[in-house]
Amino acid sequence: MDGTTAAATPAPLGPAEVRVLGSLVEKDITTPDYYPMTLNALTNACNQSSNRDPVVSYSEQEVTRALDVLRERKLAFMFQGAESRVPKFGHRIAECLELDRPGTSVLCVLMLRGAQTAGEVRARTGRMHEFGSLAEAEAALEALRTRPAGALAARLPRRRGTKEERYAHLLGGPVEQEAQGEAAPALPGDERVARLEAEVDGLRREVAELRREVSELGGRQG
Repeated sequence: MDGTTAAATPAPLGPAEVRVLGSLVEKDITTPDYYPMTLNALTNACNQSSNRDPVVSYSEQEVTRALDVLRERKLAFMFQGAESRVPKFGHRIAECLELDRPGTSVLCVLMLRGAQTAGEVRARTGRMHEFGSLAEAEAALEALRTRPAGALAARLPRRRGTKEERYAHLLGGPVEQEAQGEAAPALPGDERVARLEAEVDGLRREVAELRREVSELGGRQG
């Protein structure tokens, strides 16, 4: 990534736009056979309960509105070819912000998982980009933070009782640099059960959507 020519940081995005953009990036890299994505598949990706923080429940209308904003800002596109019965959507974040694969992968994790330490980033980018060491992950984070055309990530103060600093993306605008308090308390038993049930439901929706798309792909190839 050449910092002297990198594109400027885009105007702040809302939470829905960030989630939609992050989901497009993730699926582009990890499941390219199902990318670009249908609106239904993209909505399920935004709402999945695994690898997401916070877990959300956006409607297709909300995802469509977010896509409209992203397309207006040239960060997303719509595709409808002769073999596609429904419109599909993709992202242009790497081209718009002139990011390489490590930077794109790191930014994607920050968009989908919230603030992360360098160690968490390294562990959670594995399917998108394999960092050979913690130092490589830190270097990618610092490249986003010190980008001459405009920072895309910020380093947050350490949480009380922890040794590692966390990083957050800046696509939604500046993040509060408040002193970090204690870690969030553990959830009561009923809440843990409810969250696990929500995660199972989300995974079932993802599996159903993948089966549908595999069926459609097989029909087109047949």
